[in-house]
Amino acid sequence: MQHSNRITRRLFLITLSLVGSFLGSLTAQPSYEAPAPGQEVVEDAAERRAQYMDRVNEVIHWRAEIVERGDSEKMDLASVSANLLLGRKIEECSARVIELMETPGSGPFWMLPIVTATFTGKDLLSDEAHAAIRKAWKETYQLRGDTENHFAMYYTMLYLMSELYPNEPGETWYTGKSSEENLIESRDYLIDWMDIMTTIGQGEFNPTHYIGEYAIPMLFLVSWAEDPEMRLRGKIVLDWLYAGLAANTINGVLRGPNSRTDDSSVVERWNSLASFFSWINFGNTPPQRGFSWGNYYAIVAANYEVPEVIYRIAMDRDGPFEQRDLKRSRHRWRYADVAKRPIYKTTYMTKDYAVGSYQGGMADPIQTHVWDVTWATPDPRGKHPTMFSIHPYSASEGMQAYFNVRPDTMVTAVAAEGKPSYDVADKLVGCSPFEEVMQNQDTIIALYDIPEGTRFEQVNGFFSKDLEDIIEDESGWIFARGGDSYLAYYPMADYRWEAHMAYKRLPSTGGYKYERVESGSQIIVSPHRKNGTIVQAAAVSEFSSFEDFKATIRALPLEIKLEPTPQVKFKSLRGKELSFKYGSAPMVDGKRIDYSKWKLFEGPYLNAEKGSRKLVISHGRIERILDFNTLTLSDRVLPN
Repeated sequence: MQHSNRITRRLFLITLSLVGSFLGSLTAQPSYEAPAPGQEVVEDAAERRAQYMDRVNEVIHWRAEIVERGDSEKMDLASVSANLLLGRKIEECSARVIELMETPGSGPFWMLPIVTATFTGKDLLSDEAHAAIRKAWKETYQLRGDTENHFAMYYTMLYLMSELYPNEPGETWYTGKSSEENLIESRDYLIDWMDIMTTIGQGEFNPTHYIGEYAIPMLFLVSWAEDPEMRLRGKIVLDWLYAGLAANTINGVLRGPNSRTDDSSVVERWNSLASFFSWINFGNTPPQRGFSWGNYYAIVAANYEVPEVIYRIAMDRDGPFEQRDLKRSRHRWRYADVAKRPIYKTTYMTKDYAVGSYQGGMADPIQTHVWDVTWATPDPRGKHPTMFSIHPYSASEGMQAYFNVRPDTMVTAVAAEGKPSYDVADKLVGCSPFEEVMQNQDTIIALYDIPEGTRFEQVNGFFSKDLEDIIEDESGWIFARGGDSYLAYYPMADYRWEAHMAYKRLPSTGGYKYERVESGSQIIVSPHRKNGTIVQAAAVSEFSSFEDFKATIRALPLEIKLEPTPQVKFKSLRGKELSFKYGSAPMVDGKRIDYSKWKLFEGPYLNAEKGSRKLVISHGRIERILDFNTLTLSDRVLPN
């Protein structure tokens, strides 16, 4: 077996530091059950690093002890890796790896865990354990998957394993290709993906969960790749990802539209893997219970530290701001003239609330979340701090545009893959080709023109259990208060109230099974094909009272039409004349929004030109430049 002196030394140093630290971790209350962390900025860089390592060590020690705590009868690969990193249970870890390799899995979600154990135990696992791992990579075919995150994991894991076993012929790999051929294919894909992401935007943008499926592979490159270029590329991508995370969070909780989310996270905004990465990097929100996929990230987290400028963006902002980003849709294989549709994403952030959207239409066929208003909460766990509406689109044709599978099985099969709401009328996750959205600062207008015969001819609007003072006003506005934010919601067609039914996953020996339970929140269901929603948000501090807010909103000029095509003219709370007709470009103060001039990033903190491969990250006088053209990271402090 080939060994890297660089990796061996790094593993030894990390292990040594971990063994000597965090001795109280086994009895301390885990962070996911502890009081919500504060939002104080840690000025001293050494103290920030120490706190970061405390969080990293907590995860490692917690996962190492899953058997002792009674959470599992046997170690999983995350527990194996944690114990190997701590330099204990070495023989037991080897035996467990051999046992697990008797029935290896297939695909990225098996490849990543076994790569973690392989490299963490590179000099510790027995020869028999390494032989069992190598046999699995020879004999067990690995499915590549069909999404951006699948590909990122698949090719990173294949790349690392091919480096680990160089100069071996095709008959020793499940691919049938030699080590060198695997390396070339994997490297070429990863570089091409990085080029696309840094020129026209990421497809799985602002994901609630899948940020981990990018961050973990990139940190594995930083930690274990032999090629210094690939290590550097991994580090630049990590900075790129975390800059986006920092700019799209309030108190560590992800805001705005998402290419991929799920039925839980779309309403309980904190409840996603993104919160783990805010916690581990910034310490400003609780992590998910059990740390989820963060257990694998923690194994090598000592090899990375979020740059100060990104930390500052997450923790230390000066007033409201608007960030505009260019992203792209999932690749479309059918029914489209453009394979990767441009996504124009807007997020308006204040300390009390955020308003985010993209222009509507299809981004990903199943799990997209198009727009919302969210508000800040002292402790986000169990809260539903959000308001939005959607058309619950469900169609085989919509899936066929993005998937290469048989059309007669796709709709029914998707529920069996852990996405139970796709073909349900009251769902709250998904995008629609019949929804168009415009946003200006903290105002949203969403229009719907649903063809007759569409499976679900209705619009669903979400009203949280955490809202206070919900008032259906004679003016047609529905007023409410969420945290320190006032909200005004205008449904453009008649509606009825229904209880929001959440999905509770049931214990199962195989597959996904759920029961539906009332969450305490409500949905307004508007069963009309010509439809629309207007939402205006504001801070409580802007008004003398709730009555003052309501009176101000009522006085704003508003004209709506549903026939023949939904359209709105509205003077926003910020004094902007907004005009929007379904099928036409939205207008602000008589000028059309020109999406052709949209930059890759544009805002006070993140800026990049389309096609540039170069991101400038700024906070005050601190600036960091990520440049894939020259493969450089550069920092500077601007003059006063």
